[in-house]
Amino acid sequence: MTKFLLSVHVLAAIVAIGPVTVAASMFPSAARAALARPGDEHSAGIARVLYRICGIYSALGLLVVVFGFFTAQSLDVLGQTWLMVAIALTGLAALVLAFAILPAQRNLIDEITAAAAARVAGAGAGTGAGKAEASPGGAPAGAVSAMDLPTADQPTTSLPASRVAAALDSGAATGNGFALARTKRLAMTAGIFNLLWATVTVLMIIRPGSTTGV
Repeated sequence: MTKFLLSVHVLAAIVAIGPVTVAASMFPSAARAALARPGDEHSAGIARVLYRICGIYSALGLLVVVFGFFTAQSLDVLGQTWLMVAIALTGLAALVLAFAILPAQRNLIDEITAAAAARVAGAGAGTGAGKAEASPGGAPAGAVSAMDLPTADQPTTSLPASRVAAALDSGAATGNGFALARTKRLAMTAGIFNLLWATVTVLMIIRPGSTTGV
């Protein structure tokens, strides 16, 4: 029974946690590409798939915890320090995923969707109205500058969708750095999540201070 529980525990960790760590690492660059090309279904589709992988496989990751507990109970190692540390790190990784990574991904997916919708709406308006009128300074009417954009801590959904699309089209978003900063911050958070899981894996293999001999 112990071998069965340990086998399921290890397989669940490979099948469930592995895809999450990879998808979480890939999502920031995919989101950055989708934001840079609003309306590009290929780029947006990649970001959405990576988000779904993180959400679905993180739920499957509960099997790792359940079978890990029963395995530790079968091996009679529940009170050992290395396992307690591993449990604490696992809990911390779960909190990072649930309250930092997934919400940030969801927000970026919403922004990608809003920017794409604004691009379609803008294209329709442009076809009906013809060329945009120029402002006294020579810039197109309604042009968005970096000063008009929110900071890196504010979601682009706080702006009208048309302004988001205009900012991305004009390059002002890149100059302001709000999209780039948020994806970079998400990449750093994903790196922390992956490091936590790597540490847990090492603890499970080395088992420092273990007195069981297994």
